[in-house]
Amino acid sequence: MDGGTELSLTIAHIVQRLKGSHLHSQIERQAKDCLHQPEIKLESLKDDVRSFLKTSGWERQLQNAVYRELHVQLPPSHPMAPPEHLKEPLAYMRKAQASWEKRVLKSLNSMSTELEVPLARMRSAAEQKELANKWNEMGTDDPDLSRFRPVYAPKDFLEVLISLRNPNHDSSEDVSARSHWGLIQVPVNVRDIPQLRQAYSELNLITGQLGIDDYAHIHPDLFESEHVQIGKKVLVEQDSAAAQQYSRQGCPTGLRADLWALILNSTNQPPDVMHYEQLTAGVIQHALLVDHLIYKDVKLTASNDDYYFVFEDFLYQVLLCFSRDTAVLDHFKYNSATPPKSYIHGKVGDEECAVVYPPNGVIPFHGFSMYVAPLCFLYNEPSKLYSVFREMYTRYFFRLHSISSSPSGIVSLCLQFERLLQTHLPQLFYHLRQIGAQPLRIAFKWMVRGFSGYLSTDQLLLLWDRILGYDSLEVVAVLAAAVFAFRAENLMEVTSLASAEAVLADLSTLKVMPLIQVFLFATSI
Repeated sequence: MDGGTELSLTIAHIVQRLKGSHLHSQIERQAKDCLHQPEIKLESLKDDVRSFLKTSGWERQLQNAVYRELHVQLPPSHPMAPPEHLKEPLAYMRKAQASWEKRVLKSLNSMSTELEVPLARMRSAAEQKELANKWNEMGTDDPDLSRFRPVYAPKDFLEVLISLRNPNHDSSEDVSARSHWGLIQVPVNVRDIPQLRQAYSELNLITGQLGIDDYAHIHPDLFESEHVQIGKKVLVEQDSAAAQQYSRQGCPTGLRADLWALILNSTNQPPDVMHYEQLTAGVIQHALLVDHLIYKDVKLTASNDDYYFVFEDFLYQVLLCFSRDTAVLDHFKYNSATPPKSYIHGKVGDEECAVVYPPNGVIPFHGFSMYVAPLCFLYNEPSKLYSVFREMYTRYFFRLHSISSSPSGIVSLCLQFERLLQTHLPQLFYHLRQIGAQPLRIAFKWMVRGFSGYLSTDQLLLLWDRILGYDSLEVVAVLAAAVFAFRAENLMEVTSLASAEAVLADLSTLKVMPLIQVFLFATSI
C-alpha cells in the first residue's frame, strides 16, 4: 500500500470510530445551536461554524479524541488482510496465545466445578442490600478465600514464554553464541542502546529531568519551578500531544493527575460517570466467580503493601466494575488475545449459548490489582480513577500479559532485557547463568507488573510518566537491565539463585531516572 492509501484508511477508521461517540453528538449539538448567533453568516456558514467550534474549545477536544484514536489505532495493513493479522501478524505467536488462553480458562472452569461455585449468579435481595450498604468499606469484609487460588502467577506465564519457538527459524544460523545464553529464543527485533539513545533522546545527561537531583548546568529547584510553569500552560491549552511530550521530562506531583488524564483523553464527562454507576449496579446485582479472585488478589498483594493497603476499598470498587465492563472488549481488536467464552445452560460447544466470561474478557491473575494501586495516589474520585485505569490498561498493561510480537509486548521486553545485559554486562550474565540464576527469572516479576509494588510510589510514578510520554513500555526493560547493572558488583559474588534474589529483593530505595540515564547514556558502546 502507498502512503496515500494508508492515510485514507486511517482517516476512514477514525471517522467511523468517532461517529458514534458522545463527543460527536456534543459537537453536532453545539454546531446547530451556534446557528442562532448573529456572527454566523449564511454566505460564510462553514467557516463561521468552524471558527466558533475553534474558539469555544470544541476543536481542541476533537483533536485530542483523534490523537487518542491514533494511539490505539490498528497498524496500517493491507485492506485484504484477515482480522487475526491485525491482532498479531505471526502465526506461531497467535497459536501460543490461543493455547495459553485454553489453559487459563480450563483452570477457571475446574475451580468452578471443584468448589461448586457458579461462574455467575444473581445475588439475593438481602445480599444486594448488604453489598450496597458496605460498597465504600468492602475492605472491612473478611470472606473465607482459603479455597480460592489465583488462576495463574507470573512465573507460570514466564514458562510459556520460555518455550516459545518460531518453527520457521533455524537457530543454528545465529552468528553469536550469545543468542543461546538467554531464556527467550524467538527472533524478534528489539532496539539496542544506540537506537534507544536516539528514541529516548530527552533522557540524555544534559536535559533537565524531574526525578534527578543534581545537574552541573542548572539548579534542580530552578528547573522544577520552570517545568511546573510550562506544565500549567499545557493544562490551560488542554492539548493531549503537548502533554505527552511534556511528560517525557516527568510530571510535577501537583499536576500529574490532570496531565495523565489529558494524555489519555480521559475526560470523566457525565456519560462516563453514569457508565461507572451502571457498572456498580451490575456488581451489586450479580456475583461472579472472578470476584473471589479479585478479593484474593487484593488481599495477597495491595493489602500487604506499605504504600497501598489504605486503598483496599478503591481497588475492590475499580476491579469489580472493570470485570463487568464490556467496553473493554473493544481493545481485543488490536490485542493478540481473544476474550474467553463460557456456555450458558451447560450447553458446551453450542455457539448460540456462548457468552464472553468475564464480561470484560480479562481473567485476573496474581498481581493484577497492582496495575490499579499506584493510580489511587492520583485520583480520589472512583469514576475518574476507573476511567484512567481502563485507558491505561487498554493502551499498555494488557501487553504485559499477552503473547505478541509488539515492541511493547512482554516477549519483546524480555528479549530486550536479556540482549541489553548480554551485550553490555556479558560477564555478569554468564556468571548468573552458570550458577542457575538466569536474570530473566528474577526480573520477570518486575516487568509483568510494570514495577508496581517493587519501587517506591514516587519513583514508580516517574517511570510511568515516561511510559505515557514515549507511548511505549520499552523503558520497563531498560530499567530492569539498569537495576542489574547498578547491583553488578554484588551480583558477581553470589553463588546461587537465592542469593541473587536476596541482592535484588528490595528496590524501594532506588532512584529510577538516574539509573536509566546512566545505563542508556553513560554505558560504553
